[in-house]
Amino acid sequence: MQALTQNTELEIRSDHICGRFAAMASPCEILIDSINSELGTQIINAAHQETQRIEDKFSRYRQHNLMDKINHSNHQPVAIDDEAFRLLCFADTCFELSGGMFDITSGVLRKAWRFDGSDRLPSTALVDSLRSRIGWKQVKFDRKSITLPAGFELDFGGIGKEYAVDCVAKLAQQIAPTVSVLVNFGGDIQVTRPRAKQPYWQVGIENPTDNKSGTAVVNIANGGLATSGDANRFLLKDGVRYGHILNPTTGYPVLDAPRSVTVAGQHCIQSGLLATLALLQGKDAELFLTKQNVKYWCFR
Repeated sequence: MQALTQNTELEIRSDHICGRFAAMASPCEILIDSINSELGTQIINAAHQETQRIEDKFSRYRQHNLMDKINHSNHQPVAIDDEAFRLLCFADTCFELSGGMFDITSGVLRKAWRFDGSDRLPSTALVDSLRSRIGWKQVKFDRKSITLPAGFELDFGGIGKEYAVDCVAKLAQQIAPTVSVLVNFGGDIQVTRPRAKQPYWQVGIENPTDNKSGTAVVNIANGGLATSGDANRFLLKDGVRYGHILNPTTGYPVLDAPRSVTVAGQHCIQSGLLATLALLQGKDAELFLTKQNVKYWCFR
């Protein structure tokens, strides 16, 4: 029997297996509708390796990886593969669907904003200087290469974790096509198929605005679930709460946005996109979600 890879855990419970590891600044959990420890080990190891591969390749925090080469290319073309091309195409779709509000070049604003719960707002001059380095339409790419304007950066943080969840779920489905597997990376979830004895897994959705209400319990048999919000990343100045969802055209947080939005959909990455797009609508978040004809939970 193969051994667990380093930094992974596996627990056999009464009717399923729970595997854990940490990645992408999140706790990662894999639930498997089986008590076969060999199968559990195989799935957990594959999930851990796939997550590490994606993070090593696309994280802007890593040196000497693809993102590092792109972000330090100084207007020189950088070779990309099919996977990177597909992610860039999805980012382009996000940009178009959001009317330019979802822009993966806007990550550079992190140099101004530190959402640590304090009251320290950046200067207008700093924000304005960074806005000149934002603009997805100035990025040029095709199947073979990408070229960024000098000083620009890409940040896949808005879609990377959800993409990893979907990739791991597909991998688990290939390994065990008849076994239900739930992939949960910090609340971003994908379920491969209904369970054998009872069709669904139970998932908690926390209401960050009301400690008394606790957590709503949702039954999910298959598909994706993703949450976006400012529960742990915000600033508070003169009674105004500034969440971490930034408007790339102004450089400032979107005001009057919900504290948390959770969306259920066919795939985690699609659910995550809709949750983020809803937050970008500010006070019109619920109206936007209703028009999408999706199941959602919105807390203000």
